[in-house]
Amino acid sequence: QVQLVESGGGLVQAGGSLRLSCAATGRIFNIRVMGWYRQAPGKARELVATSGAGTVYADSVKGRFTISRDNAKNSVFLQMNSLKPEDTAVYYCYAYVGAAYWGQGTQVTVSS
Repeated sequence: QVQLVESGGGLVQAGGSLRLSCAATGRIFNIRVMGWYRQAPGKARELVATSGAGTVYADSVKGRFTISRDNAKNSVFLQMNSLKPEDTAVYYCYAYVGAAYWGQGTQVTVSS
């Protein structure tokens, strides 16, 4: 009933930028928390950034990534600058709307 639709992933060279977008659709009132997680090959899914009562960033992306929200559109964005090869992963949109919901994931590949 609640779906998260992601876009913006792709292939970029190290030092480049990408902007990820995610929009929540369905019967939604107030989304308390929206954010982004990522999972690289052979690694567990990890938090990248979340926006709720406050904003939280993983130490590895602080100063490079910026999370923002458009609450009127139930959307969340992730501006990724100064990308590094270690940022390569599938990025998943996350939302808490009485329960946790996940997007299908969008591939971000950063080449050397």
